[in-house]
Amino acid sequence: GPALDLVAALAAARAARRPAVYAVRPDDWERRLILGPGDPLWAEAEAALTADRSGFAGDWFLGVHNPPLRMAIVGAVHIAQALAPMARLAGFDVTLIDPREAFAAPGRFPGFALVHDWPDAALAEFAPDARSAVVTLTHDPKLDDPAIRFALNSPAFYLGCLGSTRTHAKRVERLAEAGFTPDQIAKIHAP
Repeated sequence: GPALDLVAALAAARAARRPAVYAVRPDDWERRLILGPGDPLWAEAEAALTADRSGFAGDWFLGVHNPPLRMAIVGAVHIAQALAPMARLAGFDVTLIDPREAFAAPGRFPGFALVHDWPDAALAEFAPDARSAVVTLTHDPKLDDPAIRFALNSPAFYLGCLGSTRTHAKRVERLAEAGFTPDQIAKIHAP
């Protein structure tokens, strides 16, 4: 029936990593699935998705179904062995990116998605969205910089880059020379 069709459509949206809001009006138990603009409740649904919080909007209960948070970790280094399981516990789908297969090895990261492409190519495939974080850990500009440049031009909500104050200052210099603005560079979270 119609209720099963809605649940099937919700399952399909979730499988496609598409944000959805399952709306129910308790007065008469009318239900509908909100997938984007065009629904009269879209403004309220969009606000609920952005806040990642279900709740009432007028007579409607809006059940938020955002895709899982994702984290791309560039550099399958020692600290990544601690970060990946912590990120998973915090609800992130984790992908480790490192062209060095000895680092990004299943024995070091059992059960995690491992990508051996160059970081910018790997991130293009990962396609960071507003529910994605990117973390660079290699300390090697040849690996970190392409990832950072890609992430700065993406909608990723977080970009964390490991490195000393001196390393970060050199990174900022390289990014400024590459044409990134101070506002873009300020999006980087660095120690």
